[in-house]
Amino acid sequence: STEVAQVVLTASGGPFRNHTREQLESVTVEEALNHPTWEMGPKITVDSATMMNKALEIIEARWLFGLDPSQIRVMIHPSSVIHSLVEFCDGSVVAQLSPPDMRLPIQYALSYPERLPSPAQRFDWGATTQLELSPADPDRFPALALGAEVAGKGGTAGAVLNAANEAAVARFLCGDLPFHRIVPACQAVLRHHTFDPHPSLEHLMRLDQWARQEIQSWR
Repeated sequence: STEVAQVVLTASGGPFRNHTREQLESVTVEEALNHPTWEMGPKITVDSATMMNKALEIIEARWLFGLDPSQIRVMIHPSSVIHSLVEFCDGSVVAQLSPPDMRLPIQYALSYPERLPSPAQRFDWGATTQLELSPADPDRFPALALGAEVAGKGGTAGAVLNAANEAAVARFLCGDLPFHRIVPACQAVLRHHTFDPHPSLEHLMRLDQWARQEIQSWR
């Protein structure tokens, strides 16, 4: 829509948002699975720590809403209360807020367009709520640049990045790949594949398997 100026995706930054590069080299599986605000499965929890979850959300937002990648921003929001914002052409902003409880978005995905009573947490309006937002550092979170690149390219890039990341995270969870090598491994596989702007479904499925195999040789 021409009314939408930009979309802001928020991210907690995960458990390592203040870690140095040296500290990231010694991250353990247990540390990566200790998310500060969300309770999720192992794979998505690791994605939150690398910010690959936001890279994939950039791609999703681009295709679901017909946005140019330049219209999609990622902001760090540690309390995970604001989940997304839309800025319109007149400068006004609409935000979606709720306590960080995965039951709510899962329920709404199942009940859409209806909203039903939910067991999810409710806001305590008598308590102080922190709504700080800060720009995501592209040097600290290189997955974000990958997401923007893939969103802009389309074609086979998304399938390759997704498959490579799934395989890399699986290796990390098995203790077979260091945490700080997950994103570089995905980037290397993405660069190595032969890009096709108009792939068939069969081609995408073959590339999915190829990317997973390529990750196995990464150290």
